[in-house]
Amino acid sequence: MSKAKKKIKVIKIDVDKCNGCRACELICSSFHATPKYSSNNPERSRIRLIRDPIKDIYLPVYAGEYTPSECTGRNKYVLDGREYSECDTCRASCPSRSLFKEPDSGLPLKCDMCDGEDEPMCVKWCLSKALTYEEREEEREEEPKLGEMEIGLESLVNRHGLQKVMDTIARLSKKG
Repeated sequence: MSKAKKKIKVIKIDVDKCNGCRACELICSSFHATPKYSSNNPERSRIRLIRDPIKDIYLPVYAGEYTPSECTGRNKYVLDGREYSECDTCRASCPSRSLFKEPDSGLPLKCDMCDGEDEPMCVKWCLSKALTYEEREEEREEEPKLGEMEIGLESLVNRHGLQKVMDTIARLSKKG
């Protein structure tokens, strides 16, 4: 495998600076509205504020990959005297919660770092500077691209199981 440079984009979150204003949610939902900036609905935002005002906890979390299964982790973490559940810091859209799902269709949302902008809008609009944007390049093993045949076989294996696909191929190869 060959090595390729990949640009890694990250929103760094300083929880101690977040004051819970939710400007990040509003600008994100507005930026992703159709047409752009025509409305704002925080339920469509790719960044959400997990909050517990009584404990003075404000934790911005931005959407990551979709996962079709629920996790089994229900641990609690204490950071700087504040308690967080594992779900609070999880970026995934999953079946066990409605966070990071489009409210009308239920389709998962994923942060695209406001593609086409020099930095994500939530970072630009964060007045408390709790959100900062970082870019770096990493060298990674380049995954071989799957061809049409591999994609089709992978789909069949996912649907019917490896053994059934192998048995069918063996049976078909005897005919030919």
